[in-house]
Amino acid sequence: MHTIINILELVLTSAVELSIILLELFGVAVLIFTAVKCFWYWIKHDSRIRLELAQGIALSLEFKMGSEVLRTVIVREWGELGILGVIILLRSILTFLIHWEIKHEERALALDKNENE
Repeated sequence: MHTIINILELVLTSAVELSIILLELFGVAVLIFTAVKCFWYWIKHDSRIRLELAQGIALSLEFKMGSEVLRTVIVREWGELGILGVIILLRSILTFLIHWEIKHEERALALDKNENE
């Protein structure tokens, strides 16, 4: 029975570590894609650049936070858990601020659109 538990623990740890890497990769890919797209908007002098960039950063942070939450599954020490908690808290605050910025940018774009009509 002890051997089965060790094997299951190894499988769980491996699956979680792979998932963490994939979520981190998705977060980085979203951020790079958003940066390239927004650079193109900047070249075209598109007014949606701030909104698109904020939305891309927010989505990227969500992937990164997902990886940190998964990381809590395999943490063995209280010190590591504390560090993960602080990282999750900081990323949550950043996400909240970015969503606040998105809301204000959407309002500003809507006002500009109404004034131009």
